[in-house]
Amino acid sequence: MRRSFVPVEVAKKYIEYHMEKYGFQTPNVTFHRGYIEKLEETGIKNESYDIVISNCVINLVPDKQQVLQEVHRVLKHGGELYFSDVYASLELPEEIRTHRVLWGECLGGALYWKDLAILAQKIGFCHPRLVSANLITVQNEELERVIGDCRFVSATFRLFKLPKTGPAERCQVIYNGGITGHEKELIFDANFTFKEGEIVEVDEETAAILKNSRFAQDFLIRPIGEKLSTCRGCSALESKDIITDPFKLAEESDCTKSRCPPDVAGSCCGTIYS
Repeated sequence: MRRSFVPVEVAKKYIEYHMEKYGFQTPNVTFHRGYIEKLEETGIKNESYDIVISNCVINLVPDKQQVLQEVHRVLKHGGELYFSDVYASLELPEEIRTHRVLWGECLGGALYWKDLAILAQKIGFCHPRLVSANLITVQNEELERVIGDCRFVSATFRLFKLPKTGPAERCQVIYNGGITGHEKELIFDANFTFKEGEIVEVDEETAAILKNSRFAQDFLIRPIGEKLSTCRGCSALESKDIITDPFKLAEESDCTKSRCPPDVAGSCCGTIYS
């Protein structure tokens, strides 16, 4: 099946270059100029996409709820918003929110991390799935005085839009290794890594996501109690300490952006020197 992509971008000059390089007769990319909180103005229709990807953009939009509402509108049922952004450890005071340098450095518009789950639930997404997180350090005395006790983290989350169905149930799942580049294991988020051929017990929401998203064809899924035949071991859910706090994950990783090379740090923002 041929896939197509619609980035909301400005630049178009490399389309022909990549068509020739990869042997396409017609482009599989369409560029639209617009705002992520106003996708309807670009002509993007309801329930038309499987995944929306964003990198360090939402913090620059004053109305975060409108962004998530628009993304929810354009996603198909089972679709996903996969995005990296900056989050704050507390509700930002006006002094930080209106500081021009901090705004330009992606800190002034950072969402309080707990508010993401509140907005997601209000709009109709599942609970945010934390993928990765790295602490952001500010190495500027003037900015440090403005920030005070507030901390910032660059984190990647997944938000899934699921169809309204009956009550979900906990399941055992086996990853079949069918995703290109992830044949041996699939790191789904900070809490679940699925190794090919291994039984993993998952909670109700994770089971619902795997059943109803683009990952459905890559997993064998059975309710708890139905036996799954495999030669591998079983990972039990009861032993898992589910991490939802990006600051906790960043601290446990012991790999802040100020100490890691660029190819290790991940996500969208790092050390601030302004």
